[in-house]
Amino acid sequence: MRSGDTRTRDALRLLTAALKQKEVDERKTLEDSDVVAIIEKMIKQRRDSIAQFEKGGRNDLADNERFEVGILERYMPAALGEGEIDAAIHAAIAEVGAKGPADMGKVMAPLKAKLAGRADMSKVSARVKQKLAG
Repeated sequence: MRSGDTRTRDALRLLTAALKQKEVDERKTLEDSDVVAIIEKMIKQRRDSIAQFEKGGRNDLADNERFEVGILERYMPAALGEGEIDAAIHAAIAEVGAKGPADMGKVMAPLKAKLAGRADMSKVSARVKQKLAG
């Protein structure tokens, strides 16, 4: 705030407001996993907005959303590499004894708990589907 970086200040104020709103709504103190989930949701919303702004030719607004995504990503846990994600997928498949695509939900449940905030779950889901299919 002292440096006069109003864009960063505003992005962080949005984050703190979302966190406080969640605490008030649920009447509890947020755990780390709750905070990560809120930040993930905010990042996803901004990425959706970026796509819509670019579609509408509003690059100025898209740039602002990109900036906010960059700020929010600073507060996320370190992302996992491809090898670590593959290892987690193989471990989950072995753990639940998955045989085919019908077991997708059984595999995704432990993965979601383990990888939340550290990997893009839509990409993880696609990779699990691919491994179970073939």
